[in-house]
Amino acid sequence: MILRTFRWPLVITALGLAFAAWQWGWEAFGIVLILSILEISLSFDNAVVNAGILKRMNAFWQRLFLTVGILIAVLGMRLLFPVAIVAISAQVGPVEAVRLALDEPDRYESLVTDAHPAIAAFGGMFLLMIFLDFIFEDRDIKWLGWIERPLARLGKVDMLSVCIALIVLLVSALTFAAHAHVSTGHADKSATVLLSGVAGLITYLMVGGLSGYFEERLDDEEEHEQEEEEEARAEGKQVPVVALAGRAAFFLFLYLEVLDASFSFDGVIGAFAITNHIFWMALGLGIGALYVRSLTVYLVRQGTLDDYVYLEHGAHYAIGALAAILLITIQHEISEIITGLVGVVLIAASFLSSVRRNKALETAEAKSVTSDETTEVSSDA
Repeated sequence: MILRTFRWPLVITALGLAFAAWQWGWEAFGIVLILSILEISLSFDNAVVNAGILKRMNAFWQRLFLTVGILIAVLGMRLLFPVAIVAISAQVGPVEAVRLALDEPDRYESLVTDAHPAIAAFGGMFLLMIFLDFIFEDRDIKWLGWIERPLARLGKVDMLSVCIALIVLLVSALTFAAHAHVSTGHADKSATVLLSGVAGLITYLMVGGLSGYFEERLDDEEEHEQEEEEEARAEGKQVPVVALAGRAAFFLFLYLEVLDASFSFDGVIGAFAITNHIFWMALGLGIGALYVRSLTVYLVRQGTLDDYVYLEHGAHYAIGALAAILLITIQHEISEIITGLVGVVLIAASFLSSVRRNKALETAEAKSVTSDETTEVSSDA
């Protein structure tokens, strides 16, 4: 089952890594591998959410999501979106951006370096909002309780995450942006960082609002279908149990695409903290996206969700770390390898914590069963 579900991602991974090493060398091999791991880790919780929603749809809409959706996810968000970011930031056309990356790598690198403060501010604010909204939400399951409990209490204050993000942006504009790293040395990019940071914040709020809109429409459609089922039962008609279709499934499909886009934002923007090479970025993120889609299919077919409950926490802590790194890189250069390893270490730590939690729960359950059996034997005696 596992090999059948993940055979194509495994084949594409082998081909992609071999191509990266052959075309650009071992540095590209390492960066593409790190980007693939980063994309999988940041989008892992998205796969779980997608699986929970996708299983409610009928076979047609599932196939549509896993075919048309994968084209949007890989070709659109992982290939075209990085090019669009570079083109807008460097103020060149998309075709020109690709041509420069292929034919004039030195000039391309110079343009990307000059545009990096804007990219870092935009991405840093977007990722920071994802992290803040997660950490300020009161959750039943907490990984680092000594941090998450007090922050959850603070999260009851309305718009706290937006206020903190704006304060961080203002401080970054007055400190890092005042001596931003550009191709000619250092320059004052305070206005650029402020403008790009606000754009990143607006983008996050728009994506979140659109997701909320689709979710609300979906709830309305499901409520309408439930009313129709109740009327059918009242009239003595048979109500077949089928997966969602029609308008409800259509809104589910749109909702899933918006969710995918939002998680693609953090993956693509986080990748700029690791490399500015759009082809390495597209290759690494595309490989990771294939695994995320295959994982969604696997979870749907198995009919179960993942038991590693702290992985979502680890992914969001990695997002927070990438947000901080992006803002720091406005002025200071940070090794790409170090940046990539930060996310990997946080994800690995959350995975190990999840494993220990599962073992502790199994041990406690076994002791409880043994205790109940002993009590039953004593009662019989």
